Amino acid sequence: MKRNVALVLSSGGSRGLAHIGVIHELVKQGFQITSVSGSSIGTVIGGLYAMGKLHEYTKWVSTFNKMDVWGFMDFTLTTNGLLKGERVFDKMKTFIPDMNIEDMPIPFAAVATDILHEKEVVFTKGSFYEAVRASVAIPAVFTPVKYNNTILVDGGILNPIPIEHVRRKNGDILIVVNLYGEKKVDIPKEKNTYNGYLNRLMNALLTLISTGDKSSKGYYSLLSSTTSAMIHKIAKMSIEKHKPDIIINIPYDAANTFDFYRAKELIKLGESAAKEAIINYLGKSIKK
Repeated sequence: MKRNVALVLSSGGSRGLAHIGVIHELVKQGFQITSVSGSSIGTVIGGLYAMGKLHEYTKWVSTFNKMDVWGFMDFTLTTNGLLKGERVFDKMKTFIPDMNIEDMPIPFAAVATDILHEKEVVFTKGSFYEAVRASVAIPAVFTPVKYNNTILVDGGILNPIPIEHVRRKNGDILIVVNLYGEKKVDIPKEKNTYNGYLNRLMNALLTLISTGDKSSKGYYSLLSSTTSAMIHKIAKMSIEKHKPDIIINIPYDAANTFDFYRAKELIKLGESAAKEAIINYLGKSIKK
């Protein structure tokens, strides 16, 4: 018998590729995802699954190397963000057409933050790509989004784990994927496949806008580390308040913000974490 699931996918940069692995494992073990909500990268992965296009995205992102990630960085000279955040979505639109959220086969909700009115904005209808672009707008990294006479930034700022916005029905198992889990394993260091000046330049810029190096004194590293600490606290409080049936924790230091070239590794991490959580929930062995 299928077990129905209301799935909540947290914010967390490229660690969100682990969401793909979690979804793969849930489906493999006979769970049926009947509703999804997401924040930031959780909006990307959750929305793609709800519209039936996660396979296409997974196949694409799994081919990335560091040069590909670099190529999607559309730098801007404006003072409200380093990146426009448009190039990657323009590419996605070439093989995953836009869809209105209300037309998705699975109910879906995306969360962004209204910084003028200090409140959440929840997208349950309208363009998928418009909702995603607002939800992933990390302050000072991506330019914010103008929307209905206000300004939107990353949904994770106010609600990194939007549990209250998933359309859960009676009997649904509430599953949360938390990308702010405590460090549990040593993440293997990537092999350096690029040499010379270009590699040093890419590493410097990727580190500048990452969240993983808390010892760095760079402006963006300090800003992102401070923001990450705040989000981590909010995420913990949300989990304690709503008490999900299953919590799937991904270590917060599993990847930096833009480590999308590590897709295969992070997807496997999600599968492994989901398998462990499912075993703990069911109290018995599951399909290998």
